[in-house]
Amino acid sequence: MGKTNPGRFFEDYEVGDVIRHAVPRTVAEGERALYHALYPARHALYSSDEFAAACGLEGSPLDDLMAFHVVFGKTVPDISLNAVANLGYAQGRWLKPVYPGDTLRAESQVIGLKQNSNGKSGVVWVQTRGFNQVGEIVLDYVRWVMVRKGDLDAPAPETVIPDLPAVVPASELVIPEGLSFEDYDFELAGAPHRWGDYEIGEKIDHVDGVTIEEAEHMLATRLWQNTAKVHFDATFREDGKRLIYGGHVISMARALSFNGLANAQMIVALNGGAHANPCFAGDTVRAWSEVLDRAETSVPGIGAIRLRLVAVKQGAEPFALKTEAGKYAPEVLLDLDYWALMPI
Repeated sequence: MGKTNPGRFFEDYEVGDVIRHAVPRTVAEGERALYHALYPARHALYSSDEFAAACGLEGSPLDDLMAFHVVFGKTVPDISLNAVANLGYAQGRWLKPVYPGDTLRAESQVIGLKQNSNGKSGVVWVQTRGFNQVGEIVLDYVRWVMVRKGDLDAPAPETVIPDLPAVVPASELVIPEGLSFEDYDFELAGAPHRWGDYEIGEKIDHVDGVTIEEAEHMLATRLWQNTAKVHFDATFREDGKRLIYGGHVISMARALSFNGLANAQMIVALNGGAHANPCFAGDTVRAWSEVLDRAETSVPGIGAIRLRLVAVKQGAEPFALKTEAGKYAPEVLLDLDYWALMPI
């Protein structure tokens, strides 16, 4: 007894706690191949060493969202093993590209707590940082999670709700060292559309759809070493269904967005996100985007485009988002707000 980990419950967190997550993970070309097999990922910078070298990088990085999933997966045993739901993201930035051979580790600091009125659960806010093998921060982000209480009689903590910005300012976006789109090959990238071709308020239907398979989402979630029970154990939910990891939907939607946003190459910030409704095996995921903003960066020729990426399932109306009552339409799976880099 006492040697297994039941996971932390809401009453086990204190504001200021720093949690170093097990286990460091060296990522390589195998992870890239699996990522590209699981999602229809085709952005050129992440597919070709030669294309990436022509853009000033040492080689093709691993996909930004792959790095996010690996770091996120590290946090699950300590943050969300007993979660009811992952509620949202904010203040995320990718600070360094991740290359094959890099070793990633993660740590999180508790920055907020609020017990729910039912006394059975509460919301935990954490800021998570992912580090490479030389201690550089490759990404950081805030997320908040609703977590069950293990002891219903445990006293409620003092409520602390962090003040989080709605958007990462364009001036705080980090452009990878050496990145240049001066010799960018639009033909090889797959589309001619530049930063200046997109207008604020423009909506893009990404056309394609992918049906989620049970085996594939479980393989993906195991790949990220995400141990949350709701994704694997069919007895854990009353309906007997395995919940699709929200990151699986994010990567699927991002990959689908290639058709219309092929030149939105690098994700550099995560402004916010909501998993609006659950996704299950058998659902067919489609995606659309809205251009929310554009900004120049500190590097000539590289523009930042702020995009809303929405994933929907079968039965959704065109560009479905919210009902007249202001709630997400039941077919909406994901509402993600991010900054990406694009040639001007």
